[in-house]
Amino acid sequence: MAIIEITALKKQYGGNYVLKGIDLHIEAGQIVGYIGPNGAGKSTTIKILTGIISDFEGDAIVLGMDVRNNPVEIKQQIGYIPEQAALYDVLTPIEYLRFVGKLYQLEDGMIEKKSQELLRLFDLSEKANTRMNGFSKGMKQKVLLISGLIHNPDIIFLDEPLSGLDANAVILVKEILAQLKHAGKTIFYSSHIMDVVEKISDRIIIIDKGQVIADGSFETLKNNAHQGSLENIFTSLTGSSELHQNTAEQFIDILKS
Repeated sequence: MAIIEITALKKQYGGNYVLKGIDLHIEAGQIVGYIGPNGAGKSTTIKILTGIISDFEGDAIVLGMDVRNNPVEIKQQIGYIPEQAALYDVLTPIEYLRFVGKLYQLEDGMIEKKSQELLRLFDLSEKANTRMNGFSKGMKQKVLLISGLIHNPDIIFLDEPLSGLDANAVILVKEILAQLKHAGKTIFYSSHIMDVVEKISDRIIIIDKGQVIADGSFETLKNNAHQGSLENIFTSLTGSSELHQNTAEQFIDILKS
């Protein structure tokens, strides 16, 4: 049974379609890398699946529930980590995680225990009671990651989750994602960091101009595209390789002029 099912999904802004008919069938327990150029519709897809955007065409089913009709029930069982979120940064990490835990109806003792332990894993114990308005982007991103996972969700949606993280934190997040997969969780993951997507994903979906242009394991995509890396596959399929070369050449010409 599919844990995420999308049929003829379309979304327009001002008469321009960002999504032009996406069909996806995702089984439980997979890490799915969802990649594409800027403006391809990645974040829009995730916001629809997480119930943030309700005005769309087609059907979106998550955990057997219609996203339009059951947004609150779905949100209770999923985790969502965006690239940028409006944290209540006048709060401390502990206060913010208490707030999030209460939204998920977790018990006070569980919230406190999980918060302290997870902050320790991300080297934030010493900042647990410090207001976040002075935090770096990476530190805030760590708090966002914790807040999206603290309730042990069945599905985790990640939209550029590694943005701003230091090298050690990136390695830790990759290992956490692997462990979540072993625990039977489903991870829907959007990122521009191709080598990470290539290494951790069971399945990679490439979209361009609002449509799916490739879907399969890395090995399948590599064999079909006759390319050695996901970055090369991506640039080949999206037609950006020549564009990047031309832009780079123009850049150098401008510097020389």
